[in-house]
Amino acid sequence: MGAFLYLRKEQLPKRRYRQRKDCSGGYMSLVTMKYFLEKARKNKCAVGAFNFFGLENLRGIIKAASSKKSPVIAMASMGALKVMGLDVVVSAARALSQEYETDIVLHLDHCTDMDLLFMCIDHGFTSVMIDASDKDYDENVRLTRLAVDYAAKTGCSVEAELGHVGGVEDNIVVSEREALFTVPEDAEKFVNDTNIDALAVSVGTVHGFYKLPPKLDFERITAIHTRTAIPLVLHGGTGVSDEDFKKAIGLGILKINVGTELKVHGYFDVMKNTSLAVKDSDPRKVSTAIVDACASIVSTKIEVFGSRGIL
Repeated sequence: MGAFLYLRKEQLPKRRYRQRKDCSGGYMSLVTMKYFLEKARKNKCAVGAFNFFGLENLRGIIKAASSKKSPVIAMASMGALKVMGLDVVVSAARALSQEYETDIVLHLDHCTDMDLLFMCIDHGFTSVMIDASDKDYDENVRLTRLAVDYAAKTGCSVEAELGHVGGVEDNIVVSEREALFTVPEDAEKFVNDTNIDALAVSVGTVHGFYKLPPKLDFERITAIHTRTAIPLVLHGGTGVSDEDFKKAIGLGILKINVGTELKVHGYFDVMKNTSLAVKDSDPRKVSTAIVDACASIVSTKIEVFGSRGIL
């Protein structure tokens, strides 16, 4: 597990929170996922969790959150961290949170590398997802509990997954036919065994674009929610209908992940179309277009998820 398991509490870097006041006397910085999901529960809505792949994506996400006065969870994958760098990601998230005067969650998405997860917690991430869903039950519990115990030192929130969400997420590949839905009885036991803050469930969504319209198992969501009473997470949000989102939220989904839509429509399409239109070779116009496109996507999802105005 690397040296991080053996750091004493006094050796951990101090968390730097709430560094700048806004005009109303409040503070803006990085907050935990647990804090935002409790707000969502009270307001009967869900918090959007959006993957970012560069500074433009991240700025667009936070810009939308600020304009809608909505909580958001900005998610960095293992692949994004390799490209951007851990310190850059944390510093950029803090700086943009303060610039746009809105609190955000900085979340590590689908992490299978325990050393990296520990590093992210140490460097200031306020939420992490340990993904050991491809392991057997006991190993999933063991790794998840390691993450929960370590995160407790800084108050960082922890999400885990039980069952398999189909599709592709960085280095995790699960075909639709092999995808295993979350069993409600197993979910109850898993939550009790791990003490996690949120549970990602497999109920009919997949990562990436859908070949056919998704069919969410709403009865399964209800059963899991009834047995666990814990915030549930819906992965594979790109392509799910607004009506299905709203129904799932009403049944206990409090966090919804959206990644592919930002990657394709908020980045690649904009890069292609804007690059062809820009005649003066000014890359700033492309960057600005990416920010605006990502902000538009996130703003639309905020309205659907019902979280506008709860901050």
